[in-house]
Amino acid sequence: MSKLAVITGASRGLGRSLVQEFAACGWDVIAITKSPWAGVDQPGAKAVSLAQWDVRAEPSEELADAVDGRPVDLIINNAAEGAPHAPLGSIDPERVLNSVDVNVAGPLRLVQFLLSNLFAAHDPIIVNVTSRLGSLSAQADGDFAELSTSYAYKISKAAQNMLTVSLAQDLQGKVRCWAVHPGKLTTGMGQVDASKKPCTAARELRELVDSSDRTSPRFCSLGEQDLSW
Repeated sequence: MSKLAVITGASRGLGRSLVQEFAACGWDVIAITKSPWAGVDQPGAKAVSLAQWDVRAEPSEELADAVDGRPVDLIINNAAEGAPHAPLGSIDPERVLNSVDVNVAGPLRLVQFLLSNLFAAHDPIIVNVTSRLGSLSAQADGDFAELSTSYAYKISKAAQNMLTVSLAQDLQGKVRCWAVHPGKLTTGMGQVDASKKPCTAARELRELVDSSDRTSPRFCSLGEQDLSW
């Protein structure tokens, strides 16, 4: 039986490339999107099932039907939300809270919903797609001070990293938990100097999943050295 991966934020960018990469390598994939797929954008692989779910809500019946009680070998929490950079006096706290809801509470909801399915798998993994900008130590050292990154994105990604650590401690010996920075991707959320294609990051992540690495928690940067929390 093929392994099963559940991937959020699957309609475009890295999420879409992840769906294509894992399906092409023999995995069954449940591709989760916030909005319905447009017909021309649907992945063609027979191994891909589609499910609509907004990660800010309780998991949908459509998602439950797609999983259908099967063991889940891999969750990739890829759906993300940020906000435009703004001066301190103009920052909207609601935008910050929305980013935390998507980037932190969303992955938590999915893990809670699929916990028994993860436990039923032979060697399950949770991947939270994060950012180097969520590193508290790097931010405190001023490594990214020149970047115009919003409070919403930095705060929510730092909180997501703590979620990864908390899950790893809670699920030690049962589920490996990784925070993965994919690199500077040429996507809609990418930086102006981004040069890495989403398909490259998808391949690197699939190779990491297929490796024998047992470290958990782990904060890794695909294709580069691991990052400091």
